[in-house]
Amino acid sequence: MNKIIQLHRLSTYFDAQIQEWGGSLFSLAIRIFVSWQFFKAGLLKLQDWELTLSLFREEYTVPFLPPEFAAAMGAGGEVLFPILIVLGIFSRPAALGLFCVNAMAVISYPQLWTFECPAAINDHLYWGLLLSALFFYGPGRFSFDYFLKKRWTK
Repeated sequence: MNKIIQLHRLSTYFDAQIQEWGGSLFSLAIRIFVSWQFFKAGLLKLQDWELTLSLFREEYTVPFLPPEFAAAMGAGGEVLFPILIVLGIFSRPAALGLFCVNAMAVISYPQLWTFECPAAINDHLYWGLLLSALFFYGPGRFSFDYFLKKRWTK
């Protein structure tokens, strides 16, 4: 029994360090990965604004918003929120904002729900889960949020 207790103590010896540093590295990887997906989409929308407006008028059915306003909000969110998330500034609000952009994309583009493109809806579901993790667990040590929190709480 003592051997089992010793093995357990040994296996949990570095728990706090692994959780803090490993979790922070994992959070940084999530922040970079998810942000890049949305940032690319936002840049594409900005590169050909007329095409973007056309898509929002004809393809995307954003409820309650005029197509021009929805296009500006979608493209703006896809460019601004990823920058904030990668830098770790206002990380939780930015993750929530990007989660909402992701949810609106799923709601407003019914072709995602067809059986013809299951990978597309899966991508949105994965991104939503990763953004939820960022919202609930935070950006970790490698962020301006962490630096500012440490500085202000002293």
